[in-house]
Amino acid sequence: MNVLMISPQTPDTFWSFKHVLRFVSKKSTFPPLGLLTVAAMLPREWQITLVDLNVTRLRDEDLRRADVVMLTAMIVHEASVREVVARCTALGKCVVAGGPLFTTGHEAFPEIQHFVLGEVEELMPQLVADLQAGRLQKIYQATTRPSMTLSPVPRWDLIDLKHYVTMAVQFSRGCPFDCEFCDIIVMNGRVPRTKSPAQVIAELEVLRERGWKDMVFVVDDNFIGNKTRTRALLHELIAWRRRTKPEMGFLTEASVNLADDAELRALMVAAGFTKVFVGIETPVADSLVECRKVQNQGRDLVEAVQTLQRDGLQVMGGFIVGFDNDQPDIFKRQFEFIQRSGVVTAMVGLLSALPQTRLYQRLKREGRLETKSSGNNTDATLNFQPKLNREFLQTGYRELMKKLYEPRAYYQRIRTFLTNHRAGAVSLRLSWTDFMAFVKSFWLLGVWYRGRVAYWRFFWGTLLRRPHQFRYGMELAIVGHHFRRVAQRL
Repeated sequence: MNVLMISPQTPDTFWSFKHVLRFVSKKSTFPPLGLLTVAAMLPREWQITLVDLNVTRLRDEDLRRADVVMLTAMIVHEASVREVVARCTALGKCVVAGGPLFTTGHEAFPEIQHFVLGEVEELMPQLVADLQAGRLQKIYQATTRPSMTLSPVPRWDLIDLKHYVTMAVQFSRGCPFDCEFCDIIVMNGRVPRTKSPAQVIAELEVLRERGWKDMVFVVDDNFIGNKTRTRALLHELIAWRRRTKPEMGFLTEASVNLADDAELRALMVAAGFTKVFVGIETPVADSLVECRKVQNQGRDLVEAVQTLQRDGLQVMGGFIVGFDNDQPDIFKRQFEFIQRSGVVTAMVGLLSALPQTRLYQRLKREGRLETKSSGNNTDATLNFQPKLNREFLQTGYRELMKKLYEPRAYYQRIRTFLTNHRAGAVSLRLSWTDFMAFVKSFWLLGVWYRGRVAYWRFFWGTLLRRPHQFRYGMELAIVGHHFRRVAQRL
Protein backbone atom coordinates (compact mmCIF):
# COMPACT_ATOMS: atom_id res chain seq x y z
CA MET A 1 0.00 0.00 0.00
CA ASN A 2 1.22 3.49 -0.89
CA VAL A 3 0.68 5.96 1.97
CA LEU A 4 1.22 9.68 1.52
CA MET A 5 1.68 11.60 4.76
CA ILE A 6 1.31 15.39 4.60
CA SER A 7 2.42 17.91 7.20
CA PRO A 8 0.61 21.23 6.52
CA GLN A 9 2.34 24.56 6.14
CA THR A 10 2.81 26.58 9.31
CA PRO A 11 1.88 30.26 8.91
CA ASP A 12 4.12 33.11 10.02
CA THR A 13 3.64 32.81 13.79
CA PHE A 14 5.65 33.49 16.94
CA TRP A 15 7.04 29.93 17.04
CA SER A 16 7.57 29.47 13.30
CA PHE A 17 10.86 31.43 13.46
CA LYS A 18 10.32 32.05 9.75
CA HIS A 19 12.37 35.25 9.70
CA VAL A 20 15.50 33.66 11.14
CA LEU A 21 15.53 30.51 9.00
CA ARG A 22 17.56 32.28 6.33
CA PHE A 23 20.18 33.16 8.94
CA VAL A 24 20.77 29.47 9.61
CA SER A 25 20.10 28.18 6.06
CA LYS A 26 17.24 25.92 7.16
CA LYS A 27 13.73 25.41 5.79
CA SER A 28 11.76 24.65 8.95
CA THR A 29 12.16 24.91 12.71
CA PHE A 30 10.70 21.58 13.81
CA PRO A 31 10.07 18.21 12.10
CA PRO A 32 6.58 16.62 11.89
CA LEU A 33 7.11 14.35 14.90
CA GLY A 34 3.49 13.14 15.02
CA LEU A 35 3.51 11.85 11.45
CA LEU A 36 6.95 10.29 11.87
CA THR A 37 5.68 8.42 14.93
CA VAL A 38 2.49 7.26 13.19
CA ALA A 39 4.58 6.11 10.22
CA ALA A 40 6.51 3.82 12.56
CA MET A 41 3.23 2.10 13.51
CA LEU A 42 2.41 1.16 9.92
CA PRO A 43 3.55 -2.14 8.35
CA ARG A 44 7.18 -1.91 7.25
CA GLU A 45 6.37 -3.34 3.84
CA TRP A 46 4.09 -0.40 3.00
CA GLN A 47 5.50 2.38 0.83
CA ILE A 48 5.41 5.61 2.84
CA THR A 49 6.16 9.08 1.52
CA LEU A 50 6.16 12.10 3.81
CA VAL A 51 5.71 15.60 2.37
CA ASP A 52 6.36 18.45 4.79
CA LEU A 53 4.93 21.58 3.18
CA ASN A 54 7.30 23.68 5.27
CA VAL A 55 10.18 22.06 3.39
CA THR A 56 8.88 21.12 -0.06
CA ARG A 57 5.81 21.46 -2.26
CA LEU A 58 3.08 18.89 -2.77
CA ARG A 59 3.02 17.58 -6.32
CA ASP A 60 0.01 16.10 -8.09
CA GLU A 61 2.06 12.99 -8.88
CA ASP A 62 2.56 12.46 -5.13
CA LEU A 63 -1.22 12.47 -4.69
CA ARG A 64 -1.95 10.28 -7.73
CA ARG A 65 0.49 7.62 -6.55
CA ALA A 66 -1.09 7.39 -3.08
CA ASP A 67 -3.67 4.79 -2.05
CA VAL A 68 -4.44 6.83 1.06
CA VAL A 69 -3.47 10.28 2.34
CA MET A 70 -2.78 10.76 6.05
CA LEU A 71 -2.94 14.30 7.37
CA THR A 72 -2.36 15.76 10.82
CA ALA A 73 -2.63 19.35 12.02
CA MET A 74 -3.04 21.80 14.85
CA ILE A 75 -5.65 24.57 14.86
CA VAL A 76 -3.19 27.08 13.38
CA HIS A 77 -2.84 24.90 10.27
CA GLU A 78 -6.48 25.09 9.19
CA ALA A 79 -5.95 27.22 6.06
CA SER A 80 -3.21 24.92 4.75
CA VAL A 81 -5.31 21.84 5.58
CA ARG A 82 -8.24 23.09 3.56
CA GLU A 83 -6.01 23.67 0.54
CA VAL A 84 -4.56 20.16 0.80
CA VAL A 85 -7.95 18.52 1.25
CA ALA A 86 -9.34 20.38 -1.77
CA ARG A 87 -6.54 18.97 -3.91
CA CYS A 88 -7.15 15.47 -2.54
CA THR A 89 -10.87 15.76 -3.26
CA ALA A 90 -10.23 16.93 -6.83
CA LEU A 91 -8.15 13.82 -7.46
CA GLY A 92 -10.54 11.50 -5.63
CA LYS A 93 -8.10 10.57 -2.90
CA CYS A 94 -9.11 9.03 0.43
CA VAL A 95 -8.02 11.18 3.39
CA VAL A 96 -7.51 10.01 6.98
CA ALA A 97 -7.06 13.00 9.31
CA GLY A 98 -5.96 13.20 12.93
CA GLY A 99 -4.34 15.56 15.40
CA PRO A 100 -5.54 18.41 17.64
CA LEU A 101 -7.36 20.32 14.88
CA PHE A 102 -9.64 17.36 14.23
CA THR A 103 -9.80 15.89 17.74
CA THR A 104 -11.54 19.04 18.99
CA GLY A 105 -13.27 20.13 15.77
CA HIS A 106 -13.65 17.46 13.11
CA GLU A 107 -17.29 18.45 12.47
CA ALA A 108 -16.02 21.51 10.59
CA PHE A 109 -14.52 19.28 7.87
CA PRO A 110 -17.39 17.41 6.15
CA GLU A 111 -15.23 16.98 3.04
CA ILE A 112 -12.87 14.62 4.92
CA GLN A 113 -14.01 11.00 4.89
CA HIS A 114 -12.18 9.50 7.87
CA PHE A 115 -10.92 10.76 11.22
CA VAL A 116 -8.70 9.45 14.00
CA LEU A 117 -9.68 11.34 17.16
CA GLY A 118 -7.42 11.30 20.19
CA GLU A 119 -4.23 9.31 20.69
CA VAL A 120 -3.55 6.72 18.04
CA GLU A 121 -1.48 3.94 19.64
CA GLU A 122 -4.36 1.61 20.54
CA LEU A 123 -6.36 2.53 17.42
CA MET A 124 -3.65 1.77 14.89
CA PRO A 125 -4.08 -2.05 14.63
CA GLN A 126 -7.76 -1.64 13.72
CA LEU A 127 -7.01 1.21 11.32
CA VAL A 128 -4.34 -0.86 9.54
CA ALA A 129 -6.64 -3.89 9.31
CA ASP A 130 -9.45 -1.77 7.89
CA LEU A 131 -7.12 -0.16 5.36
CA GLN A 132 -5.97 -3.57 4.20
CA ALA A 133 -9.56 -4.81 3.94
CA GLY A 134 -10.80 -1.65 2.20
CA ARG A 135 -13.47 -0.94 4.81
CA LEU A 136 -12.39 2.24 6.60
CA GLN A 137 -14.75 3.57 9.26
CA LYS A 138 -15.80 7.21 9.42
CA ILE A 139 -14.39 7.78 12.91
CA TYR A 140 -11.79 6.03 15.04
CA GLN A 141 -12.19 7.39 18.55
CA ALA A 142 -9.71 6.77 21.37
CA THR A 143 -11.60 5.75 24.49
CA THR A 144 -8.59 5.42 26.81
CA ARG A 145 -5.29 7.16 27.48
CA PRO A 146 -2.84 4.66 25.99
CA SER A 147 0.44 3.71 27.60
CA MET A 148 3.39 5.62 26.21
CA THR A 149 5.31 2.36 26.10
CA LEU A 150 3.33 1.60 22.93
CA SER A 151 4.89 4.54 21.10
CA PRO A 152 7.66 3.47 18.69
CA VAL A 153 10.86 5.16 17.57
CA PRO A 154 9.85 7.70 14.88
CA ARG A 155 10.72 7.02 11.23
CA TRP A 156 13.50 9.59 10.91
CA ASP A 157 14.49 8.04 7.59
CA LEU A 158 11.43 9.66 5.98
CA ILE A 159 12.83 13.21 6.22
CA ASP A 160 16.12 14.96 5.57
CA LEU A 161 17.33 16.18 8.94
CA LYS A 162 19.47 18.93 7.42
CA HIS A 163 16.35 21.01 6.59
CA TYR A 164 15.42 21.48 10.27
CA VAL A 165 16.77 23.68 13.05
CA THR A 166 15.70 21.43 15.93
CA MET A 167 14.79 17.76 16.27
CA ALA A 168 12.04 16.52 18.61
CA VAL A 169 11.30 13.66 20.99
CA GLN A 170 8.44 13.07 23.40
CA PHE A 171 8.81 11.70 26.92
CA SER A 172 5.39 12.32 28.45
CA ARG A 173 1.82 13.36 27.75
CA GLY A 174 -0.57 15.11 30.09
CA CYS A 175 -0.27 17.73 32.83
CA PRO A 176 -1.35 17.50 36.50
CA PHE A 177 -2.60 21.10 36.55
CA ASP A 178 -6.00 22.38 35.44
CA CYS A 179 -5.58 25.82 33.88
CA GLU A 180 -8.93 27.03 32.56
CA PHE A 181 -7.68 28.14 29.14
CA CYS A 182 -5.50 25.11 28.35
CA ASP A 183 -6.55 22.30 26.02
CA ILE A 184 -3.75 19.92 27.06
CA ILE A 185 -5.93 18.15 29.60
CA VAL A 186 -8.72 17.90 27.00
CA MET A 187 -6.47 15.97 24.64
CA ASN A 188 -3.97 14.25 26.94
CA GLY A 189 -5.47 14.22 30.43
CA ARG A 190 -4.29 15.28 33.88
CA VAL A 191 -2.35 12.12 34.76
CA PRO A 192 1.05 12.34 33.07
CA ARG A 193 2.05 9.19 31.23
CA THR A 194 5.67 8.62 30.24
CA LYS A 195 7.89 6.51 28.08
CA SER A 196 10.58 4.49 29.77
CA PRO A 197 14.05 6.06 29.90
CA ALA A 198 15.23 3.27 27.60
CA GLN A 199 12.70 4.34 24.95
CA VAL A 200 13.87 7.94 25.02
CA ILE A 201 17.54 6.93 24.90
CA ALA A 202 16.79 4.67 21.92
CA GLU A 203 15.21 7.58 20.05
CA LEU A 204 18.15 9.85 20.81
CA GLU A 205 20.57 7.15 19.72
CA VAL A 206 18.89 6.99 16.30
CA LEU A 207 19.28 10.75 15.95
CA ARG A 208 22.89 10.62 17.10
CA GLU A 209 23.70 7.80 14.70
CA ARG A 210 22.13 9.79 11.88
CA GLY A 211 24.54 12.60 12.65
CA TRP A 212 22.34 15.01 14.59
CA LYS A 213 24.46 17.40 16.68
CA ASP A 214 22.17 20.32 17.48
CA MET A 215 19.20 21.02 19.76
CA VAL A 216 16.43 18.52 20.55
CA PHE A 217 13.03 19.74 21.72
CA VAL A 218 11.44 17.46 24.34
CA VAL A 219 7.89 18.33 23.33
CA ASP A 220 6.11 17.34 26.54
CA ASP A 221 3.06 19.21 27.82
CA ASN A 222 4.90 19.50 31.15
CA PHE A 223 8.28 17.80 31.39
CA ILE A 224 8.11 17.71 35.20
CA GLY A 225 4.48 16.55 35.41
CA ASN A 226 5.70 13.34 37.05
CA LYS A 227 8.89 14.35 38.86
CA THR A 228 9.82 10.83 39.94
CA ARG A 229 9.88 9.55 36.37
CA THR A 230 11.55 12.72 35.12
CA ARG A 231 14.38 12.20 37.61
CA ALA A 232 14.80 8.62 36.43
CA LEU A 233 15.04 9.79 32.83
CA LEU A 234 17.52 12.53 33.67
CA HIS A 235 19.85 10.10 35.44
CA GLU A 236 19.79 7.89 32.33
CA LEU A 237 20.40 10.87 30.05
CA ILE A 238 23.41 11.90 32.10
CA ALA A 239 24.82 8.36 31.91
CA TRP A 240 24.14 8.23 28.15
CA ARG A 241 25.89 11.57 27.67
CA ARG A 242 28.96 10.30 29.53
CA ARG A 243 29.01 7.12 27.42
CA THR A 244 28.46 8.55 23.97
CA LYS A 245 29.58 12.21 24.22
CA PRO A 246 26.72 13.54 22.06
CA GLU A 247 26.91 17.15 20.96
CA MET A 248 23.17 17.78 21.13
CA GLY A 249 21.41 19.83 23.81
CA PHE A 250 17.79 19.95 24.96
CA LEU A 251 14.93 22.37 25.49
CA THR A 252 11.49 21.63 26.88
CA GLU A 253 8.33 22.97 28.56
CA ALA A 254 7.75 22.88 32.31
CA SER A 255 5.60 24.45 35.00
CA VAL A 256 7.05 27.22 37.16
CA ASN A 257 7.27 24.97 40.22
CA LEU A 258 10.52 23.72 38.70
CA ALA A 259 11.96 26.71 40.59
CA ASP A 260 11.13 24.89 43.85
CA ASP A 261 13.30 21.85 43.10
CA ALA A 262 17.04 22.55 43.06
CA GLU A 263 17.95 18.88 42.56
CA LEU A 264 15.73 18.57 39.51
CA ARG A 265 17.16 21.73 37.98
CA ALA A 266 20.71 20.50 38.54
CA LEU A 267 19.88 17.17 36.88
CA MET A 268 18.32 18.90 33.88
CA VAL A 269 21.36 21.10 33.35
CA ALA A 270 23.73 18.15 33.77
CA ALA A 271 21.70 16.21 31.20
CA GLY A 272 22.13 18.99 28.65
CA PHE A 273 19.00 21.12 29.03
CA THR A 274 19.65 24.79 28.26
CA LYS A 275 16.17 26.26 27.68
CA VAL A 276 12.72 25.83 29.21
CA PHE A 277 9.39 27.35 28.24
CA VAL A 278 7.29 28.32 31.27
CA GLY A 279 3.68 29.49 31.29
CA ILE A 280 3.95 32.60 33.48
CA GLU A 281 0.75 34.16 32.08
CA THR A 282 0.36 37.31 34.19
CA PRO A 283 1.69 39.24 37.20
CA VAL A 284 -1.94 39.92 38.24
CA ALA A 285 -2.75 37.71 41.23
CA ASP A 286 -6.54 37.84 40.71
CA SER A 287 -6.15 36.75 37.09
CA LEU A 288 -4.07 33.74 38.16
CA VAL A 289 -6.87 32.76 40.54
CA GLU A 290 -9.46 33.31 37.80
CA CYS A 291 -7.77 30.87 35.40
CA ARG A 292 -6.85 28.40 38.18
CA LYS A 293 -3.14 28.72 37.58
CA VAL A 294 -2.46 27.40 41.06
CA GLN A 295 1.19 26.59 40.46
CA ASN A 296 1.89 30.29 39.82
CA GLN A 297 -0.07 31.69 42.74
CA GLY A 298 1.45 33.00 45.96
CA ARG A 299 5.01 33.22 44.68
CA ASP A 300 7.47 35.84 43.44
CA LEU A 301 7.41 35.04 39.74
CA VAL A 302 10.39 37.25 38.92
CA GLU A 303 12.46 35.40 41.49
CA ALA A 304 11.23 32.05 40.14
CA VAL A 305 12.38 32.99 36.64
CA GLN A 306 15.74 34.21 37.84
CA THR A 307 16.25 31.07 39.93
CA LEU A 308 16.02 29.03 36.72
CA GLN A 309 18.34 31.45 34.93
CA ARG A 310 20.94 31.32 37.67
CA ASP A 311 21.02 27.54 37.41
CA GLY A 312 21.76 27.67 33.67
CA LEU A 313 18.31 27.59 32.06
CA GLN A 314 17.15 30.24 29.61
CA VAL A 315 13.46 30.88 30.39
CA MET A 316 11.10 31.39 27.48
CA GLY A 317 7.83 32.73 28.88
CA GLY A 318 4.19 32.57 27.89
CA PHE A 319 2.04 35.58 28.85
CA ILE A 320 -1.68 36.34 28.42
CA VAL A 321 -3.73 39.53 28.50
CA GLY A 322 -7.51 39.72 28.44
CA PHE A 323 -8.51 37.95 31.65
CA ASP A 324 -11.70 39.19 33.28
CA ASN A 325 -9.69 40.45 36.27
CA ASP A 326 -7.19 42.41 34.19
CA GLN A 327 -7.29 46.16 34.77
CA PRO A 328 -6.42 48.97 32.33
CA ASP A 329 -2.81 48.98 33.58
CA ILE A 330 -2.28 45.37 32.44
CA PHE A 331 -0.01 46.27 29.50
CA LYS A 332 2.23 48.40 31.68
CA ARG A 333 2.45 45.65 34.29
CA GLN A 334 3.24 42.98 31.72
CA PHE A 335 5.97 45.08 30.11
CA GLU A 336 7.60 45.91 33.44
CA PHE A 337 7.49 42.28 34.58
CA ILE A 338 9.01 40.95 31.37
CA GLN A 339 11.78 43.54 31.34
CA ARG A 340 12.60 43.06 35.02
CA SER A 341 12.68 39.27 34.85
CA GLY A 342 14.86 39.06 31.75
CA VAL A 343 12.49 36.75 29.86
CA VAL A 344 13.97 37.50 26.46
CA THR A 345 11.62 35.26 24.48
CA ALA A 346 8.28 36.52 25.74
CA MET A 347 5.30 35.09 23.88
CA VAL A 348 2.44 37.43 24.75
CA GLY A 349 -1.02 36.62 23.43
CA LEU A 350 -4.58 37.76 23.86
CA LEU A 351 -6.66 35.24 25.78
CA SER A 352 -8.29 32.75 23.40
CA ALA A 353 -11.03 30.22 24.13
CA LEU A 354 -9.79 26.98 22.59
CA PRO A 355 -12.37 24.30 21.72
CA GLN A 356 -13.62 22.08 24.58
CA THR A 357 -11.59 23.88 27.27
CA ARG A 358 -13.25 24.92 30.52
CA LEU A 359 -12.81 28.54 29.42
CA TYR A 360 -14.68 27.78 26.19
CA GLN A 361 -17.51 26.11 28.06
CA ARG A 362 -17.76 28.95 30.62
CA LEU A 363 -17.86 31.70 28.02
CA LYS A 364 -20.42 29.74 26.03
CA ARG A 365 -22.65 29.46 29.10
CA GLU A 366 -22.26 33.20 29.72
CA GLY A 367 -23.20 34.00 26.12
CA ARG A 368 -19.81 35.64 25.49
CA LEU A 369 -18.36 33.19 22.97
CA GLU A 370 -18.32 34.67 19.46
CA THR A 371 -16.04 32.85 17.02
CA LYS A 372 -13.56 29.98 16.94
CA SER A 373 -9.92 30.44 17.83
CA SER A 374 -7.32 30.77 15.10
CA GLY A 375 -4.78 28.86 17.18
CA ASN A 376 -2.21 31.60 16.52
CA ASN A 377 -0.68 32.83 19.79
CA THR A 378 -0.06 36.30 18.34
CA ASP A 379 -3.38 36.78 16.55
CA ALA A 380 -4.51 40.26 17.64
CA THR A 381 -8.19 39.30 17.80
CA LEU A 382 -10.51 38.00 20.50
CA ASN A 383 -13.00 35.18 19.95
CA PHE A 384 -15.16 36.20 22.91
CA GLN A 385 -16.62 39.33 24.51
CA PRO A 386 -14.04 40.61 27.04
CA LYS A 387 -14.70 42.59 30.20
CA LEU A 388 -12.28 45.34 29.17
CA ASN A 389 -13.05 47.27 25.99
CA ARG A 390 -12.22 45.13 22.94
CA GLU A 391 -10.54 47.92 20.97
CA PHE A 392 -8.54 48.93 24.05
CA LEU A 393 -7.27 45.36 24.44
CA GLN A 394 -6.39 44.87 20.80
CA THR A 395 -4.65 48.24 20.47
CA GLY A 396 -2.82 47.80 23.78
CA TYR A 397 -1.71 44.32 22.75
CA ARG A 398 -0.24 45.50 19.47
CA GLU A 399 1.57 48.33 21.21
CA LEU A 400 2.92 46.01 23.91
CA MET A 401 4.38 43.58 21.37
CA LYS A 402 6.02 46.36 19.40
CA LYS A 403 7.43 47.88 22.58
CA LEU A 404 8.78 44.54 23.85
CA TYR A 405 10.63 43.83 20.61
CA GLU A 406 11.77 47.36 19.87
CA PRO A 407 15.59 47.01 19.67
CA ARG A 408 16.56 49.01 22.78
CA ALA A 409 14.05 47.25 25.06
CA TYR A 410 14.88 43.85 23.59
CA TYR A 411 18.65 44.21 23.94
CA GLN A 412 18.21 45.50 27.48
CA ARG A 413 16.24 42.35 28.26
CA ILE A 414 19.08 40.22 26.94
CA ARG A 415 21.51 42.11 29.18
CA THR A 416 19.29 41.41 32.19
CA PHE A 417 19.18 37.73 31.28
CA LEU A 418 22.94 37.51 30.81
CA THR A 419 23.45 39.16 34.21
CA ASN A 420 21.37 36.43 35.87
CA HIS A 421 22.41 33.47 33.74
CA ARG A 422 25.07 30.94 34.60
CA ALA A 423 26.27 28.76 31.74
CA GLY A 424 25.24 25.12 32.04
CA ALA A 425 27.46 22.12 32.58
CA VAL A 426 27.24 21.06 28.93
CA SER A 427 29.08 23.16 26.35
CA LEU A 428 27.27 23.11 23.01
CA ARG A 429 29.25 23.18 19.79
CA LEU A 430 29.59 26.17 17.50
CA SER A 431 28.72 24.84 14.05
CA TRP A 432 29.49 26.34 10.65
CA THR A 433 25.78 27.22 10.41
CA ASP A 434 26.02 29.11 13.71
CA PHE A 435 29.07 30.98 12.46
CA MET A 436 27.38 31.97 9.18
CA ALA A 437 24.28 33.15 11.06
CA PHE A 438 26.57 35.31 13.15
CA VAL A 439 28.19 36.80 10.02
CA LYS A 440 24.81 37.44 8.34
CA SER A 441 23.62 39.28 11.44
CA PHE A 442 26.31 41.92 10.85
CA TRP A 443 24.64 43.00 7.64
CA LEU A 444 20.97 42.49 8.42
CA LEU A 445 20.91 43.73 12.01
CA GLY A 446 23.95 45.97 11.99
CA VAL A 447 23.46 47.72 8.63
CA TRP A 448 20.19 47.01 6.86
CA TYR A 449 17.44 47.08 9.51
CA ARG A 450 16.31 49.77 11.91
CA GLY A 451 17.89 49.38 15.33
CA ARG A 452 21.46 49.06 14.06
CA VAL A 453 22.84 51.56 16.60
CA ALA A 454 21.32 49.55 19.46
CA TYR A 455 22.66 46.36 17.86
CA TRP A 456 26.27 47.59 17.76
CA ARG A 457 26.07 48.91 21.31
CA PHE A 458 24.85 45.51 22.43
CA PHE A 459 27.43 43.71 20.27
CA TRP A 460 30.46 45.55 21.60
CA GLY A 461 29.16 45.78 25.16
CA THR A 462 28.62 42.04 25.35
CA LEU A 463 31.89 41.16 23.62
CA LEU A 464 33.96 43.37 25.91
CA ARG A 465 32.13 42.88 29.23
CA ARG A 466 30.81 39.33 28.91
CA PRO A 467 32.92 37.50 26.31
CA HIS A 468 32.04 34.09 27.80
CA GLN A 469 28.34 34.86 27.15
CA PHE A 470 28.81 36.42 23.73
CA ARG A 471 27.40 33.43 21.87
CA TYR A 472 24.21 33.44 23.96
CA GLY A 473 23.78 37.13 23.37
CA MET A 474 24.24 36.96 19.60
CA GLU A 475 21.89 33.99 19.27
CA LEU A 476 19.17 35.94 21.09
CA ALA A 477 19.87 39.06 19.01
CA ILE A 478 19.28 37.06 15.81
CA VAL A 479 16.10 35.43 17.11
CA GLY A 480 14.85 38.87 18.10
CA HIS A 481 14.72 39.81 14.42
CA HIS A 482 11.93 37.25 13.91
CA PHE A 483 9.94 38.43 16.92
CA ARG A 484 10.28 42.04 15.80
CA ARG A 485 8.92 41.19 12.35
CA VAL A 486 5.98 39.33 13.90
CA ALA A 487 5.23 42.29 16.19
CA GLN A 488 5.41 44.78 13.32
CA ARG A 489 2.75 43.01 11.25
CA LEU A 490 0.18 42.79 14.07
